[in-house]
Amino acid sequence: MKSDKKIGIAFSGGGVRGISHLGVLKALNENNIYPTQVSGTSAGAIVGSMYCSGYDPEEIMDIIVKTNYFKFMRPAISWTGFLKMDSVLELYEKYLPKDDFSSLKIPLIVAATDIKRGRVVYFSEGNLIKPIMASSCIPGMFDPIEIGGNFFVDGGVLNNLPVEPHEGVCDVVIGVNCNHLPEEHNIKNIKNLIERTVIMSMNYNVYSRKNKCDFFIEPKGLARYGVFDIKKAKEIFEAGYQSTLEYINSNPEFKELGQVKVKL
Repeated sequence: MKSDKKIGIAFSGGGVRGISHLGVLKALNENNIYPTQVSGTSAGAIVGSMYCSGYDPEEIMDIIVKTNYFKFMRPAISWTGFLKMDSVLELYEKYLPKDDFSSLKIPLIVAATDIKRGRVVYFSEGNLIKPIMASSCIPGMFDPIEIGGNFFVDGGVLNNLPVEPHEGVCDVVIGVNCNHLPEEHNIKNIKNLIERTVIMSMNYNVYSRKNKCDFFIEPKGLARYGVFDIKKAKEIFEAGYQSTLEYINSNPEFKELGQVKVKL
């Protein structure tokens, strides 16, 4: 049996590091903690859509590794980005055959950034696939996604931990960040500098919302993995799993979420 409390989970973006969200979900489910509502940005939106569709965490990881999501992207001939996301449409259609939020078994909210109007938009109804593509559309790398005449890019630009949709709806809000940045004093090259700067910016975005969470899970050191480092998928999954088990065992109040109270 599941808890009678409404539990909302918000998943951050972070490229392949988002596979750690699957490890988090596995650990939560093993402890009888199940979300009643899920929100996500970028990788968090991808993981959330698959989970809310009914796939179990390990099954989702196998799909991501087997398909190698990024190989489906092709060069874009335009001034707005280097790659097009159109080629991933077939992939989404295969694993999310019912392209509608209403088909999901668990309610999902997807965050994306309206680039022209400069604001976050939360998608929770209508077509499902395009909002997911928009939420994971890294600006400058991919062409923006058009929805309803407006153009959208990665939700992490403005909100990399979309907890707001759970406020006033859920009894408990769990935030999950997959970009923990270890202390590092030696920047070896410009690539390291850019990566560290981008992650610092993403985390500032996340930490500004941390106080909105009742519980906050952040597997340590994930930022050492590259955004496209699919070869490390199992390590990343395991990091999320082990960190969440430790978090559950060290937080009695959190563990209680999986203990069903019987009404007499």
